[in-house]
Amino acid sequence: MKKESWRELPIGGLNVHPGNSVSNLTGTWRSGKRPEFIPENCIQCLFCWLYCPHLAIQVKDGEVVGINYDYCTGCGLCAEECPAKKKAIVMVKEEIALQEGGGQ
Repeated sequence: MKKESWRELPIGGLNVHPGNSVSNLTGTWRSGKRPEFIPENCIQCLFCWLYCPHLAIQVKDGEVVGINYDYCTGCGLCAEECPAKKKAIVMVKEEIALQEGGGQ
């Protein structure tokens, strides 16, 4: 799918291609920190899943099983909302690997 330039977008920011969030990987926005899931600390409250604005929390059979980094922007809401005494999600520093040649 070809991405539109700013000149091709309709006035007012109308989304004329609804349902395209699966193809728009928002994980590329993440910079500096990413959440790390610690399964042994998880109490399965699903607060992280509930509060994640990008649906990056992976749930299988009603239990959190991980984080989909293709969609995670590193906002930290999942870690902030985790009520467990020992946090099941913590934010960790992430090294950003630039493409060879300065990313150009």
